[in-house]
Amino acid sequence: MPVLTRSEAQTRARLIDVQSYTVALDLTTGADTFDSRTAIRFTARAEGDTFVELKPAELRSVTLDGQPLDPATLTDNRLPLTGLTPGPHELRVDTAMHYSHTGEGMHRFTDPTDGETYTYTQLFMEDVQRVFAAFDQPDLKARFDLTVTAPEGWTVLANGVTEHLGEGTWRAATTPLLSTYLVAVAAGPWHSIRTEHRGLPFGLHCRRSLAPYLDADADEILDATRACFDRYHEKFEEPYPFDSYDQAFVPEFNAGAMENPGLVTFRDEFVYRSAVTDTERQTRAMVIAHEMAHMWFGDLVTLKWWDDIWLNESFAEYMGYQTLTEATRYTDTWIDFGVARKTWGYDADQRPSTHPVAPEAVPDTASALLNFDGISYAKGASALRQLVTWLGEKDFLAGINTHFKRHRFGNATLADFIDSLASGTDRDVHAWADAWLRTTGVDTLTTYVTETDDTWTLTVDRTGSRPHRIAVALYDRAPTDPRAFVLRERLHVEIPGESLTFHGPRPALIVPNDQDLTYAKIRLDAASEEAALRGLSGIPDALTRTVVWNALRDMVRDGELAPADHLATVAAHLPEESDLALVQGVLTFAHTQVADRYTDPAERPEALDLITALCEDFIRRTEDGGHPGLRLTAVRHLIDAARHADVIRDWYDSGAVPGGPELDPELRWRILGRLSVLGAVDEAVIEAELAHDPSATGQEGAARCRASLPDPQTKAEAWAAMFTTDPAHDLSNYLFTATAQGFWQPEQTDLLRDYVPRYFTDATALAARRGPAIAVAAGRDAFPVYAITPETLREAESHVPTAPPSLRRKLIDQLDDLTRALRVRNR
Repeated sequence: MPVLTRSEAQTRARLIDVQSYTVALDLTTGADTFDSRTAIRFTARAEGDTFVELKPAELRSVTLDGQPLDPATLTDNRLPLTGLTPGPHELRVDTAMHYSHTGEGMHRFTDPTDGETYTYTQLFMEDVQRVFAAFDQPDLKARFDLTVTAPEGWTVLANGVTEHLGEGTWRAATTPLLSTYLVAVAAGPWHSIRTEHRGLPFGLHCRRSLAPYLDADADEILDATRACFDRYHEKFEEPYPFDSYDQAFVPEFNAGAMENPGLVTFRDEFVYRSAVTDTERQTRAMVIAHEMAHMWFGDLVTLKWWDDIWLNESFAEYMGYQTLTEATRYTDTWIDFGVARKTWGYDADQRPSTHPVAPEAVPDTASALLNFDGISYAKGASALRQLVTWLGEKDFLAGINTHFKRHRFGNATLADFIDSLASGTDRDVHAWADAWLRTTGVDTLTTYVTETDDTWTLTVDRTGSRPHRIAVALYDRAPTDPRAFVLRERLHVEIPGESLTFHGPRPALIVPNDQDLTYAKIRLDAASEEAALRGLSGIPDALTRTVVWNALRDMVRDGELAPADHLATVAAHLPEESDLALVQGVLTFAHTQVADRYTDPAERPEALDLITALCEDFIRRTEDGGHPGLRLTAVRHLIDAARHADVIRDWYDSGAVPGGPELDPELRWRILGRLSVLGAVDEAVIEAELAHDPSATGQEGAARCRASLPDPQTKAEAWAAMFTTDPAHDLSNYLFTATAQGFWQPEQTDLLRDYVPRYFTDATALAARRGPAIAVAAGRDAFPVYAITPETLREAESHVPTAPPSLRRKLIDQLDDLTRALRVRNR
């Protein structure tokens, strides 16, 4: 199926201007398809030919200016419109469309808890064509009038306020100018909580079976929503540009959330059924802040073409974290960003698939889809944080507000944005953008110290090409506690720059990029590295500790610090860590990367035992109930690292961890998953747990557990379920992911050996048949990540050229990670 090229989009944008869409959807026609009728009013600027996109189950009729067109001219997803004359035109299209079970287009889900059905749209990039006919490119904005016929008892949500007209028909208010990918509908028997803020209707929505959990957290979610809304109005001169603000938590959603104007959709795992840590609550609040920022960055002012994805995602990412810090109780969000998000950017930027934050040219939509990664989100946000440090927040916000004023309800490019920034400052923003946004890779900043009898000199060396404005922290040993550090001074340094000479003794610890203000790997001078390894937990500032932990992480990945030495540092210093985001991030890296991938398989049991002992220590030290988040984190990681079944089987049978917590659904499925890997339970136990928790999450948990069992027959069944060629038995996106997550286990290498070569052939066929969303899941979750051998590397390399683009990108990334793991093991 052809994808839209940049050249085609530019040609079409020169030929036509689109005024409006009138879309009527009928969701009462059955479980497989829905009816879609569209009228598009547009103007041709000259004589010419173009096309409209749609992917129908059945194309019933098409008329252009009242004259019928032949439906048989539809080729793949393109219906040609030939012989256009200058002036206004009206295109009418009548179709049946397929529901999706992959999170693309109009996704349909039936809740196993109560049998209720829900539908919602995800129209990003080119999936609007699965719902209604459209000139599908971001710079052909139009107004949308939408009506939806739904079953009785359903509520229909959309970009604007909706009105029930009776007999199941709902009408949404006319939108302002929107790009096609931002149109949204969510229909079903929603449980809704409605309120008002600053004269606008606000709403929260979820499926009925999650109602008690949304009710329990509604005040928290709405408090964060209101606080961010108010803070954005302090930052931005342009008021919120839409007529309402609904947040719908929807099932089987592929992303974290989607910024549909007036109707943000979130994955409904953010409606917590089980206990979560405060860091996880912070993450939910950050996603709320991120998506709200998109109402301005992306929705009010939209990219002209997909090479400027960063203008959407990098800004929402930066603004989400910064605004949450300023407006809510979550004042340390940059710690979580550093340990959980920024590392995503570092990893992506060191792979062969790296790309600039703002690429020079993205040739087509398939290429654009691959750029939604750690570079467009985390690296771009880091670059913006550095820009604010370099430019100053006042000038930064002045440039943003100029940008909104110039391009409101329109489209803009990188050049437009840089011109807006430059209008309010004497700094050379264009040169900064070239250095930061048009280049790839990670700079490395390394400190060197030379000493004389009464002076010492600090040099910060740069490997790379970008300018940096950073803080450098100088720490001395605490006079009363040799394990602790006290801040002597925090310097602000421009790189490249001159060496700095100081009188007196050198500090015990020198940390470049203190406060994590720039995007760069760091390397400490030899004395500081030794001091950090011995006394990391004695650094008083949590954000500084984040920078040092990330430096150690990078050293392991780069083969400069042995995995065993990293784990020893974790064992020595993590017990004293007070920041929960750091504990979670360091433990996750220690287990999933250091123990499972970088450590030689013969030494992995010892690594898991170290993690288990560390978690046991956390559990002992939190028996007083004063640190529930830390205790929950330790319990989770102990379960995941358990090499023996006895302790966690006792927890499962008794329904609680001694001293708490009681086992909620998440912990019960987590324990059962680990017991399945260890071969300590059978199918009957899984079925009994599913009977206890028949929810959608329970269905996923059961699928994950079954795929984890070390039994040849269950492995064969799991494989067949994932890679079936029968569309009638295709797994939904979430059940596919759950099955894939359970399948590959490092404890089961011998049992799984024959599946490794099968993966590459079967995944390629699956990706070609089921499309990008399943292709991404197959490359991310179904890849044999624990088969770290040269044979796997050779097998994968031979299949990369024939894989569809979304799978190919994932395979390239997985191959690079595999190569790195082999290199670290062979160090």
